[in-house]
Amino acid sequence: MRHLSVVLAILLLFCLVALTPPASASIFASVEGVVHDPQHRPIRGAHVTLKAAHSALAFSQTTGPDGTFRFNSVPAGVYIVTVTAEDFASSRQVLTITANSRPVLHFALAVATVTQTTEVSAQPSKIQPDSMTPTTLVSRRQIAQTPGAARTNSLAMITDYTPGAYMVHDMLHVRGGHELGWLIDGVQIPNTNIASNIGPAIDPLDIDYLDIERGSYQASIGDRTYGVFDVVPRNGFERNRGGELVVSAGSYAQTNDQISLSSHSERFAWYLSANGNRSSYGLMPPVPHPYHDAENGYGGFNSLIYNPTPNDQLRLVSQIRADYYQIPYDPNPNDYENQIFPTSRLRDGEHETDALSAFTWIHNFNPTTLLSLSPFYHFNRAHYIPGPDDAPAATSSNQTGNYTGLQASVTKIVANNTIKAGLYSYLQHENDFFGSTFSN
Repeated sequence: MRHLSVVLAILLLFCLVALTPPASASIFASVEGVVHDPQHRPIRGAHVTLKAAHSALAFSQTTGPDGTFRFNSVPAGVYIVTVTAEDFASSRQVLTITANSRPVLHFALAVATVTQTTEVSAQPSKIQPDSMTPTTLVSRRQIAQTPGAARTNSLAMITDYTPGAYMVHDMLHVRGGHELGWLIDGVQIPNTNIASNIGPAIDPLDIDYLDIERGSYQASIGDRTYGVFDVVPRNGFERNRGGELVVSAGSYAQTNDQISLSSHSERFAWYLSANGNRSSYGLMPPVPHPYHDAENGYGGFNSLIYNPTPNDQLRLVSQIRADYYQIPYDPNPNDYENQIFPTSRLRDGEHETDALSAFTWIHNFNPTTLLSLSPFYHFNRAHYIPGPDDAPAATSSNQTGNYTGLQASVTKIVANNTIKAGLYSYLQHENDFFGSTFSN
């Protein structure tokens, strides 16, 4: 029955692949390696632990007869790998894991004459040595310690760390374009209103790691041209039965506030947060003293992880956000060639709402075969409202999008080669309304 279920699951996925364009991007990676003695003989039964550098998230297993080990579905981040074996000195090294990577580790354990530990103290690598994709990994500690990066409506967490990333026309551009893709907890979030939205895809304070890819993408990424952002959300492993309150205040009547609660056990972890923000300097136009430029917003986020069996993991992320932006104007426009420009009466505003939910089931059939299924839902709205005194024309726009779909993949390692097949498909219902009222 077990073999029959494996065959049926693989057949089902390949049938779906035949009907749907392939995609299987993810925040997860596999980690494998070998442990041997000074004579290069494999060490069987060595205990290998892969622990997150800044949380209690950990994976462990023992090496097989050939001294090898493999961890599947490890979220991107910085980890400490520790290897211990009887009659041998323990060894430890720091490892940076990026999305969709497959690092291979090599541990040569020395014979222990006394209690001793070998530690590799080199700084973790920021790139994938076996990939041509330029990648930047930003941690929540870097976000918290970089001025302005933790602000809700700021993308400084990207522009401060990513070459070729900058804000233009209140939109993020990477390498000259804004055709960007977001993955949250490994699930690609569709959004055809991307050119209409100003608000962020996720609050920076809810991010554990942000994996940024910019060019030379794998085929699994899809059709995004300029930038792909893999978000590893906070999950509760960073603290046990704890909470945090963040309150800030600054110039332009600015405040960014968040309260979060989280905890974990050996098999279950949860994280819950609520946030609010406002500022009198929102869209930051290129004028010395903008008017009508306030913004405010609020939202909530949750992440749940449950391991019902050693071979199964269930993950759920949900978020809802509401943002409002005043559209700024310049009351004293420049006098180009002595022309007369009347004082603007612009009082427009933009209301944005965004909600998403993604559920993921990860199943390890065996150490070399992994199945991932992720149904998801996304709602997006961008509502542009004109001011009551707009003249000679008052223009309005209301764009809404509903997306429901499935992301799935099967990964198999055969003879040290990775074979991966997947699908990404969604149904979309979109409603676009544009209006204009003319007055004398």
